[in-house]
Amino acid sequence: MQLPLGLSQVNTCPYLEDQQEQLCFLLCNNEQKSAYYSQLLELGFRRSGSEIYRPACSACTQCQSLRVKVADFSPSKSQKRILNKAKQLTLCWDHQLDQDDYQLYSRYIEARHKDGSMYPPNEKAFFEFLQCDWSSTQYLKLFDDEQLVAVCVTDVFSKAFSAVYTFFDPDLDKLSLGNLAVLMQISQAKQQGKDWLYLGYQVDDCRKMNYKRNYLPHQRFINSKWQ
Repeated sequence: MQLPLGLSQVNTCPYLEDQQEQLCFLLCNNEQKSAYYSQLLELGFRRSGSEIYRPACSACTQCQSLRVKVADFSPSKSQKRILNKAKQLTLCWDHQLDQDDYQLYSRYIEARHKDGSMYPPNEKAFFEFLQCDWSSTQYLKLFDDEQLVAVCVTDVFSKAFSAVYTFFDPDLDKLSLGNLAVLMQISQAKQQGKDWLYLGYQVDDCRKMNYKRNYLPHQRFINSKWQ
């Protein structure tokens, strides 16, 4: 089946100062998006809100979809230290977001992303961005005692997880919660017999994105194939 595609306008790239961004969007109904999204992940697409897209920039190919082979993953020494520091945390899966989640998200955006498109935090935009009627989204929530400290928004498929977005307590630097969130999703994917954890786009020249390449072994979607 052929799926309709469209191109966005050219905008300033959010990752590289000297580049411009153009995106290719899937233009179809929600039923089709739900049916084909897992296959589109394998073609380098990604979800934001209810939209499925991938970069289509004419002058730059630095955005590379990255996925971790969870069965073969072995944490590095630094990743083991992160896991050891977080042994007191508990986790649970939830099927919805609530006001506690939004309050944590608001603190996170205020502290970490004042220069981003999601600042200032907005409750309506929060739920529109992280909830999606047609996707199989679940929320992996981490707690320190009874205090919510991190939320991993994760699309769940028969063979893979896709990490949509993570936000966490900005005052708990000692726990490395951003890195821990990835490690927890890898662990949960392995426990559930998944093959892959998709981590979105890796951009080597963007400092904020470079944490993704530390999870090995991984593959990148380059020149229309996984390498």
